[in-house]
Amino acid sequence: MTSMEVFYHGSNTLFEHFDLSHALEGNGKIKFGYGVYVTSHYDSAAHYASVNKEATDLYVYTVEVPELKEGNYIAFKQCVHPEIVRRIEKKLGIKIPEKELQDGKLFRKFLAKKLTGKVDFQGEKAAAEFLDSIGVVCIVWPYRWSKPEAGTNRAIFDTNKIKILKVEKIEEEQIKKKQSKK
Repeated sequence: MTSMEVFYHGSNTLFEHFDLSHALEGNGKIKFGYGVYVTSHYDSAAHYASVNKEATDLYVYTVEVPELKEGNYIAFKQCVHPEIVRRIEKKLGIKIPEKELQDGKLFRKFLAKKLTGKVDFQGEKAAAEFLDSIGVVCIVWPYRWSKPEAGTNRAIFDTNKIKILKVEKIEEEQIKKKQSKK
């Protein structure tokens, strides 16, 4: 059985399960790759729930996601784990250039281009689906770049690997109050 960790997701939409067919509906970007974006910080999820200024309802989802283990994730500004490299090179029959292995972000973009010829939404989606097929569950980046030990954000590739534990409707005043205390 896979060990799980508790994370949060912010949205202005109430739903019962995650659905990546709505992938660009949040802020219209996939800056950190294709997947469901979750964070280790409740306040960050609340902030993202309120990004769409026309939204009237705001929700924070408390979710369980797979625990990070060697060889099951790639991380921004970190070398790609050798086991992931081995699995990809074997499955695709290629040798990945050393430069692309030094940073998870560069690696993700390399893979998107290799699979589709482009680094766009379809390329990102193809890369995520391919990574998931070889046991990589997510892309990871720090909650705060200046303080990486403060927690992480993740893009989880497969919605079936996310379990919703609780949904809270929040008020925009709660978000503003917490932001003013920082």
